[in-house]
Amino acid sequence: MSLPRRHFLALSTGTALVAATAGRAEATESTRYRWRNVEIVGGGFVTGIIHHPRKRGLVYARTDIGGAARFDNRTQRWVQLLHWLGWDEWNWTGVESLALDPADPDRLYLAVGTYTSDWAPSNAAILISTDQGRSFRRTDLPFKLGGNEPGRSMGERLVVDPRDGRVLFLGTRGHGLWRSADRGRSWARVDSFPATGTAGIGIGFVFFDPRNGTVYAGVADPAAGLYRSTDSGRTWAPVPGQPTGLLPHHGELGADGNIYLTYGDRPGPYEMYDGAVHKLDTATGRWTDITPLRPNTGGEAGFGYAGLATDPRRPGTVMVSTMSRWGPVDDIFRSVDGGSTWHSIAERIELDTSGAPYLNFHGTPKLGWMIGDISIDPFDSDKVLYVTGATIFGTDDVTEAEAGRSTHWSVRAQGLEETAVLDLISPPWGPPLISALGDIGVYRHDRLDVVPPDGQASNPVSGTSPSLDYAALSPGFVVRLANAGAGEHGAYSTDAGVSWQPFLGEPAGLTQTGQIAVSADARTLLWAPGDVPPHYSRDRGTTWTIVDNLPVNSAVVGDRVDARLFYAFDPATGTAYASTNGGATFSVTATGLPTGAGKLETVLDRAGHCWLAAGAGGLYRSVDRGLTFLPVATIEEAHTVGFGKAARGRSDMAVYTSGKVSGVRGIFRSDDSGRSWVRVNDDRHQYAWTGAAITGDPRVYGRVYISTNGFGIPYGEPV
Repeated sequence: MSLPRRHFLALSTGTALVAATAGRAEATESTRYRWRNVEIVGGGFVTGIIHHPRKRGLVYARTDIGGAARFDNRTQRWVQLLHWLGWDEWNWTGVESLALDPADPDRLYLAVGTYTSDWAPSNAAILISTDQGRSFRRTDLPFKLGGNEPGRSMGERLVVDPRDGRVLFLGTRGHGLWRSADRGRSWARVDSFPATGTAGIGIGFVFFDPRNGTVYAGVADPAAGLYRSTDSGRTWAPVPGQPTGLLPHHGELGADGNIYLTYGDRPGPYEMYDGAVHKLDTATGRWTDITPLRPNTGGEAGFGYAGLATDPRRPGTVMVSTMSRWGPVDDIFRSVDGGSTWHSIAERIELDTSGAPYLNFHGTPKLGWMIGDISIDPFDSDKVLYVTGATIFGTDDVTEAEAGRSTHWSVRAQGLEETAVLDLISPPWGPPLISALGDIGVYRHDRLDVVPPDGQASNPVSGTSPSLDYAALSPGFVVRLANAGAGEHGAYSTDAGVSWQPFLGEPAGLTQTGQIAVSADARTLLWAPGDVPPHYSRDRGTTWTIVDNLPVNSAVVGDRVDARLFYAFDPATGTAYASTNGGATFSVTATGLPTGAGKLETVLDRAGHCWLAAGAGGLYRSVDRGLTFLPVATIEEAHTVGFGKAARGRSDMAVYTSGKVSGVRGIFRSDDSGRSWVRVNDDRHQYAWTGAAITGDPRVYGRVYISTNGFGIPYGEPV
C-alpha cells in the first residue's frame, strides 16, 4: 500500500482533474465531473447492520465486497463511505466488522480486509472516523481479515468498551484476540486469550456487559464457543455449562439480562445443516435451549441460525433468522417472552419488492437468503431492518406479529449499490445502458436514476453474466452470456433487451462461459468460451462451427461498421488476429504485443479502427483493420477502453479508459484519439478496482459508465 500508517483520508468535495500532455500531469478546472450510481439497489451480500444505541436514526451497514454505508434520514438513502478507496486498495472493500462508540455518536470504526489468501495484496486495516465516516484515519494491522470469506456475517468482531471509549477489542481469523487502548491507533494481541477457533473463521464476535464490564467472545469452536473475562480482558475462561457441538454466529445481551446466541454447524452463509438458539441467564448461569424450529425435521435438508437482535426497549423481545434453509425458505422468528414462544414472520408477511424488482427473480418474492443480521431500532420497537444476500428489508410494524396480524416489509437498500459489474454496453439506439452483473444477471437501464422496473433479463433468468455485445447496424440486436447450465449460457434480443430468446445450441464441450461478439449486421455470433476453441454461428445460436486458426483464450470483438471484419487477441503470446470473412477463419496480423492481459474494442463510426487495452502493457491502436497496432505513448497503463460521443467540433469519438497517465491512476478521457488525456474522476471517487469494463455514451458527450467489483455502476458526467 502506498499510504503511510495512520494516514488521514480527507474526503473533500473538490474535484481533482489531471491532464496528461507532453508527459506531465497537470491540474485543471476545465472539466469537472459529477459522479452518481446507476440505480439498481443492493445486489450483494449485506453482512451486518447496526443502530447506534443512543443516537436516533443513526444506522450503519457493512458488506462483503461493497464497503460500508450510513443511512441518511433526510434522503432516506444509504451513503457509501468507501468510494475513495483506490485501485491498489481493493482488498479493503470488504468490511469484516464495524463498531460504534455508545458514548460518542460521531465515532465509527471499520475493520477492513476482504481476503486472507496469500494473493490478497494487503493486510487488513482499521479505519477510524470521528465524523460518522466522512473522513478516516487508518491503522494498518499485521494480518489479514476475510470480509468476503465464510463466516462473514458473524459479528461483530470489533467492539468499543461502553465504559471506556479508548478501549476496543478485535476478534480475528486465526490470529487470536487483539486490543487497543488508544481508540484504535495501535493494537496488541491479548496473549491470555486461550483460543483461536476453527482455522479461517476464528473469533466471530466480541461484546460487553455494560453493567459490570464483563467481556464475552464467541469462538468458532464446537467444544467451547463462548468465553468471558471479568477483569477487562486480562484473563479468560469458557462460560460453564454452555452447549457444544455447534459454532456461535451472533451473541447479544438482552434488556432482560439474558445473553442470546445463534448457532450453526458451519460458519455460513452457503451451508449450514444444523443449528440452535440458546440463552444464558447471567444472574444464575443457567442455559436454556430456545430454538424456534428444529433443523432436520419435516423432511428438510437442515439449516442453522445466524441473525440475532434484541429489543432494548422491551425486555425479552428477541428475533433470530435461519440460514441456509434453501427449502422451503429462510425465515425470521420473533419472541416477546425470552424465547418461550415464537412467531414466524414468513407465515404472515406482506413483502414489497417494488424498490428492487429483480428480487422477484421472475417468481414469488421471498424473505431472502443469507439473512446474516437483524437490527431493532432502539428508539422504536416497531421498526426492524434485516440483511440478505442481495438487499436490506425493513418494516415499521413488526409488533403486529404478536397480535397474529401480518407485518409489512419493503426494500430499504436505496443508495447502497453493491453489484459486481462484469460488462457494459451503450448502443447508439435503445436504452442508454445495458449491464451484465455478477450474481443477478443482465439489466436494461431505460433511465439511469430509476431501478429497472422489469427486473433482470429472463428467458432464461440467469445469475452471473460475464459478457454482452450489440450489433451497431442492426438496431435492437443484443447478445448475452451467463454462467449457467447446458443450454442456458446464451441468449439474444431483437428489441434492445426488452425480451430474449435463448440460443438453441452451444459449442460442444464448453464448461466455461467466456466472451461473445456479434457482427455489425447481427448475422454472425462469435463465441470464445475460454476452454474450447472459439466458435461462430450464423443462425442466431442454433448451430456452432469451430473457428479456424484462433487460440482458445483469445479476446474477440467485431468491427462496428464492417460486418465481415472481426478482431482477436491472444494475451498469452501477444498476438493479434483478424478475420475478413465473418469470423470463419483468422490470420495473424501483428506480433510482439504485450502479454498477460488484453481487451479489444472497436469504434462505432470508423471501419477498421480497433483498440487494445493491454493492462500494465499500455494502450494500442489500429486504424488499418488490425494489420498493425501502434502504442499510444501518452498513457502508461490501460485496463479497459471504450468510446462515447465526440466532443463538439471533433470528428473522433471520445476515448475512455481506466488506467495510469503520468503516474496517476484514474478514469481518463481523450478527445483527440489518445494524444492527450483528462482525468475525469477524483480522489473521492476512485471505486477501488475498475478493470472489467468501461463505455462512453454515444449519444451524450462526456458521459462514461465504469465497472466496479462491489460498488455497482458509477457514471460520470461533466458538470
